[in-house]
Amino acid sequence: MSEQIKEGNANRAAANVIEYCRAWLHFTDVQTVFTGPVFVVRDNIDTDQIIPAQYLNLVPTIPEEYEKLGAYAFAGLPESASATRYVKEGQLDSEYPIVVAGRNFGCGSSREHAPIALGSAGCKVVLAESFARIFFRNSVATGELYPCESVDRLCEVLKTGEVVTVDLDAATVTVKSTGKVYPFKPLGDVRPVVDAGGLFNYARQTGMMPK
Repeated sequence: MSEQIKEGNANRAAANVIEYCRAWLHFTDVQTVFTGPVFVVRDNIDTDQIIPAQYLNLVPTIPEEYEKLGAYAFAGLPESASATRYVKEGQLDSEYPIVVAGRNFGCGSSREHAPIALGSAGCKVVLAESFARIFFRNSVATGELYPCESVDRLCEVLKTGEVVTVDLDAATVTVKSTGKVYPFKPLGDVRPVVDAGGLFNYARQTGMMPK
C-alpha cells in the first residue's frame, strides 16, 4: 500500500473520530433535569385544542413564524378544561415548562404543528398517562419535547402551578411541596433522537445521513 493511501485512510479515520467526539459532546451537554411549574389538563386533549386549525398557516421553518406558533399553544383549550391560559395574552412563551395530562394526549389530526407549538412556547416535557401514537411520533421526530408516560394518574395528583422536578435519567417526577416521587416509563430508544433535536439531527450526528 502506498504512503499516500495510508495517509488518506488515516485522515478519514481521524475525521470519523472527530465527528464521533462531536456527537458525544453534544449528548453529554443535553439537559436531563427540568424543574418548573406544571400545566395540568385531563384526558383526550386533541391537536385542535393544542393548536387550532386557523394557525396552521404559520410555517415552523421560518423563525418569526415558529415563535408566533408558541403564542397559540393550547389556544383551543376550553375554559372548562383549564381556567388558566397556557400562554398569557401578548406573550410568546409560557411559564409552564412541564405539561401534565391524562389519557390519549394529542389525539385527533396528525398535525406536526402540535408538538412544535408546545416546544416553541417553552414546553420541555409532557407527562401523560398515554399518548396518541401520531403525537408521540411527531414529538420524537421534531425533537421539540420529551413525551413521557406516567405510571400514576398525575393529572389528579397535581394542580396547575405546582413545582416539580423531572429527571429523565432516573425516570422520576419529584413534587417540591411534598417531596413525593412518582415514576414514569423511560423513553428508551427514542430518547437519543429527542436529545439530538429531532430525527434529522440524530441521523446527521450518527452518520446515517450526510451533514
